[in-house]
Amino acid sequence: MMKKNNLKKNPNELAIKMVVALILGLIAGTSFIFLREYLNGNGKGDLWLTINNLLFQDITAEQGRNAIGIFYILGQLFINSLQLVIIPMVFTSIALAMCHISDTKKLGRISYKTILGFAATSIFALLLAGILGFSAHKMGLFNVTIDNIAAKQGGAGSNPLLVLVQAIPNNITSVFSENGRILSIVFLAVVTGFSINKLNDQITVLKKLLEDVNKIITLFLSFIITKFGPFAIFILITRTFAIYGVEHLKPAFAYVMTTVIGLLTFLIFGYAIFVFIAARINPINFVKKISKVALFGFSTSSSAATLPLNTKTTVEEMGVNEEIASFVLPLGMTINMNGTAIMQVIAAIFIASSAGYEVTVGSIVIIALLALIASVGTPAAPGAGAIILFTVLTGMGYQNDAAVLAYSLILAINRPVEMLVTSLNVVGDSATAVVVAKSEGSLNEEIYNS
Repeated sequence: MMKKNNLKKNPNELAIKMVVALILGLIAGTSFIFLREYLNGNGKGDLWLTINNLLFQDITAEQGRNAIGIFYILGQLFINSLQLVIIPMVFTSIALAMCHISDTKKLGRISYKTILGFAATSIFALLLAGILGFSAHKMGLFNVTIDNIAAKQGGAGSNPLLVLVQAIPNNITSVFSENGRILSIVFLAVVTGFSINKLNDQITVLKKLLEDVNKIITLFLSFIITKFGPFAIFILITRTFAIYGVEHLKPAFAYVMTTVIGLLTFLIFGYAIFVFIAARINPINFVKKISKVALFGFSTSSSAATLPLNTKTTVEEMGVNEEIASFVLPLGMTINMNGTAIMQVIAAIFIASSAGYEVTVGSIVIIALLALIASVGTPAAPGAGAIILFTVLTGMGYQNDAAVLAYSLILAINRPVEMLVTSLNVVGDSATAVVVAKSEGSLNEEIYNS
């Protein structure tokens, strides 16, 4: 009995620790911002440079060759430890989920309902982004003068439909060697699991191996998240805010605020309404339990790094059947990018408006479609959304000098927005898993309501 009570306490204890870490990180990061501005404004820039090199500098950058970067190193060690198991976790989880589903009709239903859930939330997310972006444009909030911003080279644009071609790999070893090919891993895992399912007792060794690897991964991730998660949040938040330049935020304050309003609105109300309408369950319980996942996604700015905690929370606290969670969450991490789509739509409208292009309802519809396709191919990694934004701009033809400068500005100040984008993405994956599980009678409502 004591053990059961302890298990119930642990999730809340972890959530509290994460919130405390976030608050302390915000305080520390903001303090460093004021310290930097003070030192740079009083002719003591060298002292700040020393502090930055000691604590925050990216040691992989050219200017960081002689730096120590304590906060950077600690943050990267944590993120790397999570990214280390992304490929084996996604592959084993989905393959085993396919193995355990004996009813192939059920597998088809789960796939159909998952895609339908993703599509439904995406449509409303894009509609919200279009309304907010167009309203800000009409109010003149995006008519800003962008100057003193050095142009940066945008990422090479490519056809967003390439994500469909690359879903089926032509070389199996290349797929397992990089975290950016999650959609290919999902395909291979489904094929492997479905084949094992069909062959049944003929395949025992491989199935047992997948189960053993999955158990090792689960134990490793549980240890990393519970023991180092709060400390890592403090490190990552502090560094993110400390390395900011306040001067970069001033020209695009309207863009940041519009995007943040859109993201927060959908994060707080959008998914709660979705869960309430589609699953007919109390959305308040969902919001409470998913909050630490949103917080973790905010601090890491990586859907991939958040997947382990999202899976653990969705299964153990939401009561979603493990089969369904193991299928929906990794797939959602790859193709369910509502936050990314919202950011890209508003960013594209901001860039078009500030660069002198005509913004109409028709152009916003096209931007939304391009953003939806492009977001599907966005890697689940920090900063990827702003890079893929270049694909949307290329598709719309927003490529004059002013547009390039505006895009450069987005790259410079988009980190806090990307952090909130990740929160939206990961919460959406869990919400869809809850809805699909409920429709399949695979949601333990006693756990969900506890």
